[in-house]
Amino acid sequence: MDASFRTDPPGYFPTSYRDHSPVPAYGDTPPVPQPDHRIVPAWAAGIAVASIGVGAGVTGIGCGAWLVLQGLASVSLAGVLMGTLPFAGPAMAATAIGGAINRARSAVTKNVYEGPVTMRTEITSNSTTRGMFFTRTRNDIHH
Repeated sequence: MDASFRTDPPGYFPTSYRDHSPVPAYGDTPPVPQPDHRIVPAWAAGIAVASIGVGAGVTGIGCGAWLVLQGLASVSLAGVLMGTLPFAGPAMAATAIGGAINRARSAVTKNVYEGPVTMRTEITSNSTTRGMFFTRTRNDIHH
């Protein structure tokens, strides 16, 4: 029972290995065997690398969107005018040319009235109001 409640630290287990063989004084060192003991399967490592790539790509897209939105947030009148100037100039020229062509193609009408012009301005007005609280007014206008 006493052994199950022991508070001594567990024994030391090395997590690395140091090769104490002598290194030659000059020249290449001899090759050391490096056994391939992978902990993670190849498909899992591939998925991890792909997810890192996707994360980096999404981060790039997010940074691009941030830059665009920062640019839109700092829009000024001068910036808008400079941005639309390449489009507004040709559009204005096209509108002017179209208006000139339309005026050149439209038929010239000239109305000439011959004879006397009579204008009557006689107005006869009859106004009748009835009632005290709920009044009704009737206006008769005769030309």
